Amino acid sequence: MICELYTQGRYAEKNPAWHVEHSAWKAQHVLDMLKRNRLAPRTIAEVGCGAGEILKQLHDRMDDQVRLVGYDISPQAHALSESRVSERLQFKLMDFLQDETAEFDLILLIDVVEHIDDYYHFLRALKPCTRYVILHLPLDLSVQTVLRKDFFRTVHESAGHLHYFSHDTARQMLADVGYEILDARLTAGSIDLPATSFKTALARLPRKLLYALNPGFACRLLGGFSLLVLAQMTADGWLPRGKRRQFVLEAVAKVR
Repeated sequence: MICELYTQGRYAEKNPAWHVEHSAWKAQHVLDMLKRNRLAPRTIAEVGCGAGEILKQLHDRMDDQVRLVGYDISPQAHALSESRVSERLQFKLMDFLQDETAEFDLILLIDVVEHIDDYYHFLRALKPCTRYVILHLPLDLSVQTVLRKDFFRTVHESAGHLHYFSHDTARQMLADVGYEILDARLTAGSIDLPATSFKTALARLPRKLLYALNPGFACRLLGGFSLLVLAQMTADGWLPRGKRRQFVLEAVAKVR
């Protein structure tokens, strides 16, 4: 089963640091997104938080009234996150959708959706839990990745990706599940972050040059980019968990 990749330690064997080295970079993009859109959430959850370093970075750089909670199903990731716990930062070893009390101003899905088998169901199920979501989606589909024989098998085996998005399919997917995109930006991890191999180092220069000329074309042709999205639930698709219960009770009372 897909969950066993994370619960039984196989993902941790291949990614023992849970990508902590990228967390400060990702957290900065989240902070920039919030600042651009003048949002100041007081409660933040990250689903699939891994070792918890993104939340730790936000904890240290946001207002001291902000409360943060991380969720992950991996015991290995949870063990790493425990060293980051504070009065305002907590971590739960559980499936987020099983937490019946979960309701937050903002939910973070940072490089998570591509790992979820039924992500349509999952994204719709978040609607009672928040009004705003920030997602970071790797855009694995590009001309050069499609032409590479073993690219998708390698990404599946090493990173556990089940789904592969382009810029257009990612945006359409969010519209299909009832998320209204308020802001969206490309992030250039292949340029900004240290190269992990000789091949990625070699590809950095053409990516950087083409990205400077036309970011969208660089993304479609060469890949190596992700989409950072701030979305809100559409008006007819969002109701806070507590108010939803009240709404149901009132509807039942009217029928009686």
